[in-house]
Parts: sequence; C-alpha cells; structure tokens
Amino acid sequence: MNNSKIREIILGKPLDPMKSETRHSMALVAFLAWVGLGADGLSSSSYGPEETFKALGAHTHLGLYMAIATAVTVFIIALAYNQVIELFPTGGGGYRVATRLVGPYMGLISGCALILDYVLTIAISIASGVDALASFLPLGFQPYKLWAEAFFIGLLIVMNLRGLKEAIQILLPIFLGFVATHLVLIVYGIVAHASHLPELVPTTLAETGQLATQIGWTGVAGMLLLAYSQGGGTYTGLEAVSNNVNLLAEPRVRTGKVTMLYMALSLAFTAGGIILLYLLWDAKPVAGETLNASTFKTIIASMGLGGPLLNQVLLVVVLAFEAGLLFVAANTGFLGGPSVLSNMAADSWVPHKFRYLSTRLVTQNGILVMGLAALAILFWTGGSVTLLVVLYSISVFLTFAISLFGLCLYWARNRRRGTHWLRRLMLSAAGFVICAGILAILLVERFAGGGWATIVIIAAIAGLCIVVRKHYQQTKQAIHSVDEVFASQPFGPNPEPVEPQPDDQTAVFIVGTSRGGGLHALLWVQRMFPGHFKNFLFVNARTVDSHAYGGEGALEQMRSEAAETLEYFVDFCHSHHMASASYLGFGTDAVDEVTRLCEQISEEFPHAIFFTSKLIFSTDNWMTRILHNQAALAVQRRLHLEGLQMVILPMKV
Repeated sequence: MNNSKIREIILGKPLDPMKSETRHSMALVAFLAWVGLGADGLSSSSYGPEETFKALGAHTHLGLYMAIATAVTVFIIALAYNQVIELFPTGGGGYRVATRLVGPYMGLISGCALILDYVLTIAISIASGVDALASFLPLGFQPYKLWAEAFFIGLLIVMNLRGLKEAIQILLPIFLGFVATHLVLIVYGIVAHASHLPELVPTTLAETGQLATQIGWTGVAGMLLLAYSQGGGTYTGLEAVSNNVNLLAEPRVRTGKVTMLYMALSLAFTAGGIILLYLLWDAKPVAGETLNASTFKTIIASMGLGGPLLNQVLLVVVLAFEAGLLFVAANTGFLGGPSVLSNMAADSWVPHKFRYLSTRLVTQNGILVMGLAALAILFWTGGSVTLLVVLYSISVFLTFAISLFGLCLYWARNRRRGTHWLRRLMLSAAGFVICAGILAILLVERFAGGGWATIVIIAAIAGLCIVVRKHYQQTKQAIHSVDEVFASQPFGPNPEPVEPQPDDQTAVFIVGTSRGGGLHALLWVQRMFPGHFKNFLFVNARTVDSHAYGGEGALEQMRSEAAETLEYFVDFCHSHHMASASYLGFGTDAVDEVTRLCEQISEEFPHAIFFTSKLIFSTDNWMTRILHNQAALAVQRRLHLEGLQMVILPMKV
C-alpha cells in the first residue's frame, strides 16, 4: 500500500476546491458553528464560575452580584463583537480589528496573543478533560495523564486534517449531551429552591451592607473585582466567531450574528445559572470534587429518581459530558488558530505557507503547528490547569482589550456614519473598560504565578514575526525592482495572434505573478538559444489558499487575475510574431498542478523544454528555506522522473 493510499484512508479523499458546491458543503451553518466555535466559551462554565465563587471566600452572598455581572458581561462582549463581524465579514476578528483600526504593530500583538490563546485553548481543555476523566480512575493513572493528553491532541489533529465539518459532526453528540444535562440540572435546581428567591435579594443587600461596615465599601468593591477577574476564563471563546467568519455559510454576517446569539445565550444561562445554584444549594468545597460535582450530586439526590447507585451513575454521566465538552472546546483551537495564522501570513508576519490548504481544504500547516505547540506547553507546565488558566486568561483579555479599543477609535472617528454611532461607541467603551480592568487585575495579582510567562511568550512570537516580515519586505522590493527593469520592454508591431505548431521546438515557461520574472526567463532563453525555439508557452498554476477559498467571488477574482497575467505574456509574444499560448491550473498543491499541466503539454508538444526562475539569495540559510517554498526544485525533480527536460534560471535578489 503506497503513501497516498494510506493518507487517503486516514484523511479522506481529496476535495475539488474549484467546484462551487464544495465550499457550500464545507461552510458552517449557525448551529454547527455554535458547536464548533461556541464549545470553548460554554466549556468555561466548568471552571470559570467555580473560580469566581471560591474567590469570595466566606462571603458567598456576593455571588448574586457575580451571577448578574457574568451574564451581563457575556452579552456586552458578544454585542461588541457583533460589530467586528459587521466591519470585517471576511474574518480575522481581533487581529484584523487591531491592524486596521489601531495599527499594524498593535495588530501584531493582538495576533500573537490570539495564537497563544488558541494554543492554550487546546492545552487547557485537554488537560481539564483528562483531569475530569482521571477523577473516576484509580490514583495509579495519574502519572499517565500527560501521555493521555498527547493521545487526545493527536486524535484531534487527525480529525481536523480530515476537514472542518467531519470533526464537528463527530463531536456534536457530546456537545448536545452537555447542553441537555446542564439545562435540566440548572432549571430543576432553580425551580426546586424557588421559594428561596424572594428572600435572596434583601438578604444579599443586608449582608453586603454589614460587610461594608466592617471593611468599607472600597474593600467590598475590591473583593468583587478580584472575584470577577478570577472568573475571567468564563468569557473566553466569545471572539472565536469573529475570527472565523470566513468559515460560515452565506450570508456570513447574518450567520455570524446568529451564532454569536446562540453562544451568548447558552454561556450567560449556564455560567450565571451555575453561580446561582451555588447560592441556592449552599455549595461548599469538598476535597477531591469540583463545586459543580458536589452541587450536581446534591441536586440529583434531591430528584428522587432512584437509589444511591443510580444517582452516582447519573452524576458520572453529567461529569463525563463536562469532560467531553472540554475536548470539543479544544477543537476550537484547531479551527481558530490556523485562521489567525492564515491572516497573519497574508500580511507577511508568518511564513506564507500557513495560507496553503491541504487536499481536504483545511490549513494543514496551521493545524499541525497548533497541535505541536499545545503539546509543548502541556509538557512544559506538566499539565497544570492552574498555571494554564493564568496564561490563558491574560492572552484572551489582552486581545479583547485591544479589539474593543479599536472599535472605540472607529466610532469616534466615524461619528457621522449612521445614527447609532454613539450607542455603539458606548457599548464598545463599556466592553473595553471591563476587559482592560480584568486584564490589569490579572497582571497584578498573577504576575508571579505565570503572568510573566505570557508576556515573554507573546514578546518572543512578536519578535520572530518582525524578523519574518522584514525579510519578506526586502524580497518584495527586490522582485519589484526586477519588474520595473522589464516593465519598459516594448511590444512589437504585429497585431495578429500566431498559433504554435506541435512539431516545432517549444519553450515552456512556468511563471507566477511577477511579470518581470516571466520576461526575464523569456529574454534569457532567446539570448542563449537564438532562433532555436518557435513556440513559447506559458504555464501558471495558482494555489487555492485559505484566502482565495474564504468566500464568494474570491476564486473568480483569482482566476481573472491569473488569466490577465498569462494574457500579457501571450500578447507580448504575438506582438513580436512569436507563436504563443497559455495554460492555467488551480489546486491546493502548486507542484502537483504544474506537473500535471507540464505532462499534458509534453503530449501535445513532444519537443518541449521547460523553464522557470528561482529566487537566489546571497545568504542561503534555514530561514530562507522555510520562508520560501522550493517549488522549482520539486517540479524539476518530478519532470526529470518522467523523462522531461527542465532548466531552472537563477534570479538573484
């Protein structure tokens, strides 16, 4: 069995990106987007409310404020990010907002924070899920948790390499099981103790006033803010939709808003409802159990469904769905992270190869990098959820704060656009104050507990990105100089096309987007082999990357631009009375597509020799090999194996 067959068995058969139905079949409707992108936020209810409630210490009556504040904050952030979906319907979320509305370097910081955020989404979700499963297993399993986490990450990598919808549909039953079980428990828990609700508000106010006489209103406010910031993990994942609008079904803006509504409603109800359950059922920490576990155990026992054994089984089912949802949430990192890398690659902050799609039309390089980075962080931290939460929350709220600040600037600068600018400005400002406040408190309180590591990691990624972009800018300037040199090449007087003859000597040029590079190769061949070649053919194979495949009309625009470039070369040859024609192909792998076109041409023109240009750098090192693909060498090797002749022309930059 050859490698391609094994790959097909594991990842599935290749998809044709040029078929319009392919994109529509892969695009996510609002419900599937809620599952694929909303699981991150919803799963945070497994640990966010508990962190908030524990931070209150003995003053649990303040939990009522936290329940209300949590629900309100979820909707404020969600509504603010609806504006991001409207302004940037092609995706990019926090990175695109910061880049366009604040500045490229602030966009870089936001992008680096988002990359770390999605890596940590995978790491913390897998670590928390394995911790939940380990609680049902003997203590002897503990040393093997890291290897179990590595196994689950590997499984998610393979699932996502198969395609977006396949991964989501496999995880759908777990998501729905979590929603159903928690909906029943929260509703029953509130209704069963509904008699306590009328006295909850006056009792809370009275106890708050009594506490204020002891420590002052400033002390009460500080306690509330600290508890509020400790539960900051609750709001993670709300930005995922705006980052991945390009994955949604048309009309994408409407689909994105509906998805955001599903996320906000489910998260506000679940997180706020769980905190309310803690209050109504007088939850107390129990050794070896989460607050959710101890509270749900009490609620299930009160239902009177059966004996202790059945109650224990039901509790295990509920907590198993909690653990399962954390694995679903980890999948958000594999959806959002590659999308951020793709957007940053478009701006040359990271290697351009992060824009390339696999045969299954997913950003394969991004998926692999996110999975390997998550593995590295898990082994570095030893799978410590406490440390991962600190890293996670700081990176998330850094992105939130930058994005919402950008929205504030946008509405302040565009006061005359529409009648609702002031309302949107106030909403963005409220979200910015909340997120910046949580970020500041986390940095102060948790700096020594891991906050410093977040800053170091983001700074290191940003520094590397600056080096990468500087190299791409220098290369682009060099190529532009070549284009300018050959831009002055005059067209000839001949207005009529000249058709190539199959039996004549034929020079085939594999060209890209640079007209200067193509003319450089054409003139070099004419100078070295004067009068030898009678036919001059031009081949262009465009890579269908994540941006070309991101939405309606993008593929057609790419096709039009590629055809225009080829037409320029053909018209130039015709004007000098040279027989010429062009061939255009599209695919996820440029080498495969170029090879296929060259083999087709060799059958039509048996006396063909193939030429292409390759960038030659004065200092060739590992960085240039990573940042620039070796397509010319790969095509040459493939053609040589087929018995076809190919010459690579050096183009020094």
